[in-house]
Amino acid sequence: MSKIIITCAVTGSIHTPSMSPYLPVTADEISEQSVDAAEAGASILHLHARDPETGRPSAEAGHFMGFLPRIKQACDAVVNLTTGGSALMTLDDRLAAPKAAEPEMCSLNMGSMNFALYPAVARIDDWKYDWEKPFLEGSDDLVFKNTPRDIAHVLTEMGTRRGARFEFECYDVSHLYMLRHFADRGLIEAPYFIQFVFGVLGGIGADTDNLSHMKHIADKLFGDDYAFSVLAAGRHQIPLTTMAAVMGGHVRVGLEDSLMISRGRLAKSNAEQVEKIRRIVEELGRDVATPADARSMLGLKGADRTAF
Repeated sequence: MSKIIITCAVTGSIHTPSMSPYLPVTADEISEQSVDAAEAGASILHLHARDPETGRPSAEAGHFMGFLPRIKQACDAVVNLTTGGSALMTLDDRLAAPKAAEPEMCSLNMGSMNFALYPAVARIDDWKYDWEKPFLEGSDDLVFKNTPRDIAHVLTEMGTRRGARFEFECYDVSHLYMLRHFADRGLIEAPYFIQFVFGVLGGIGADTDNLSHMKHIADKLFGDDYAFSVLAAGRHQIPLTTMAAVMGGHVRVGLEDSLMISRGRLAKSNAEQVEKIRRIVEELGRDVATPADARSMLGLKGADRTAF
């Protein structure tokens, strides 16, 4: 098997600060946790930003620039910026920071979907910010818009014009077919790095049969021209990423996807999750990819060609 890429999703728009005191929000916190995750074995850092005053997910380039240069100076990890941001943001908002930073990698959601976070409300008693509870409750009427026109726009702005490669986030089988459609249109080139996403209400469920099926369909559609990685929300994180490693795939962990390190115990950092999955995959006989390995495997342009 090839070397295994560990991606760490450091912070994101899914979890609110109230759900864990360890979720990084400020530029200092995001920088420190990113570098620690890289030192623990993450070769790719998937990054969102927060407004440090309110804790809200932020699309402002200035908030990203508060930590991107510091991360680049302190470690060699590949920076992968979100183009998803939050489902409440416009596409122009979501692209503001990636266009300014010109990273080596971006995420790209491959279809529109319901993005239902409201079940989390029942698990929170003490809200840190006044926006959090309404934000989660309102997700029962929330559509995460990623139309074919949107996808083509991101591919053009970030890929064609800025040389980024993509982490194609596929929340369901239909998203794999959408990816094949864009490959057939010639807007993307192999190798494709596909992130199978499990356990978000509105997307495919976190079931081992679903992972096998996603892999089967991806094999059918892309043959040897792709590599897959797995992320799974909440308690499913480690079981499904472990299965991915056994199947020859790559893995993603991080506080964006799960706040826990084990049943009933919060992870105290992103690095703690990276260390755990690294132990597991090495026990399975997989060698962990370095950032240089990841750049070679995914055909990245190099950190020297970014704008931060």
